[in-house]
Amino acid sequence: MERRVFLKKFFILFMAVVLVMGFSACGNETQSNDSESASVERKKTEEVEDMTAMKMSVTIGEKSFTATLENNAATHELVKMMEKASISIDMDDYSGFEKVGSLGKSLPTDNRKMTTQAGDIVLYSGNQIVMFYGSNSWDYTKIGKIDDLSGWEDALGAGSVTAVFSIAE
Repeated sequence: MERRVFLKKFFILFMAVVLVMGFSACGNETQSNDSESASVERKKTEEVEDMTAMKMSVTIGEKSFTATLENNAATHELVKMMEKASISIDMDDYSGFEKVGSLGKSLPTDNRKMTTQAGDIVLYSGNQIVMFYGSNSWDYTKIGKIDDLSGWEDALGAGSVTAVFSIAE
């Protein structure tokens, strides 16, 4: 009888040790996954932060302009697209202060109420690129701003235009 009690106690103790070891292994795996996730997030943040000085070329007809890009997820995705190839967008005049064209793909948005100025380039509805030669107040995700507005309004003209976006060299 004593032997049975001893074996039961030994078995229970053995199972408890196995369970504790199993749970501690799971905890280490989760901790490892957490540090890997943190490392990936840090890398993504660094990639986006590196874009604060990145420039984009905007060509309309024969005239080229340089824009300084914003630091956000939409711009990060736009840069990925431009790394593959230049992006050509047919843009139509809207209300006499902006040109609007479909990007053909949705980008992440971080819409904020803003009053735009000439030279601002924004994302509207996640998939529309808008270039301003006037001013408007609305919710947009800012993409960038033209550095030198000399000839900007003339290049955009009164009708439709085709704008080519690429990474500035």
